Amino acid sequence: MVTHQTIGEHDEILSAEDLAALRENLHEQLLFRREQLRQFATVSRADARRVREDAAQVEVGVKLAASARMVLADVEEALSRMDSGTYGVCHLCRRPVERHRLLIVPQARYCGRCQQVREAGR
Repeated sequence: MVTHQTIGEHDEILSAEDLAALRENLHEQLLFRREQLRQFATVSRADARRVREDAAQVEVGVKLAASARMVLADVEEALSRMDSGTYGVCHLCRRPVERHRLLIVPQARYCGRCQQVREAGR
C-alpha cells in the first residue's frame, strides 16, 4: 500500500495521515451505501405488495438505488486502488490526481483536467 505519494502540480504530498483519513471516509461511504441499498430493497418489497403504487415515487426510488449502486462501486474501486498502490493516479493521463481533489472526492478516478475534458465531451 502507498504511504506517501506526490500529488498535483505543486508536488503536494498525500501523507500517511491523509491516506488513513481518506480510507476511513471511503469505508464510511461504503457502509452508508450498503445500508441505503438494503433499505431500498426492503421498501421495494413492501411497495410490490401494495395494489396501487405511485409511479413517480417508484421511479424516484429506482433512480436513487441506481445512483447508490454507482457510488458504492466507485467507493469499492477506490479502496481496491488503495490496496493495490494505484490510488491517486488518473485513469486517463496517468498523472497524479490533485490532493485537494481527493480530499473532496476520495473516489475520484481522474485529475481535474481530465475530468473537465470528460465532462465537456458529454
